[in-house]
Amino acid sequence: MPKQESIGRTWWRSRRRSDALKKLIVVALALLALPAVARDRNVPSEFQRLHPCPSTGRTTGACPGYVRDHIVPLCKGGPDTVANMQWQTVEEGKAKDRWECKR
Repeated sequence: MPKQESIGRTWWRSRRRSDALKKLIVVALALLALPAVARDRNVPSEFQRLHPCPSTGRTTGACPGYVRDHIVPLCKGGPDTVANMQWQTVEEGKAKDRWECKR
């Protein structure tokens, strides 16, 4: 009986390894399918400094009712630059998000 128990454990361990390997392969393939986009963390604040919030007129902080939007979406190869950004109302942003980068 102990011999059979050890065979069962070995099978279970190899199956767990196999499942983990399959998950790793799926994740790797998913990452390869996505275009790598280099994002600059300073672009949104630079955009707001140059284009104050439409609702408050402030060059820093929150902008109630508006979101920063990439004119040409990053998922479509658009650059992450100030020139490719615009203010958009929250409603317009949600509508655009529904269709712009669906696969």
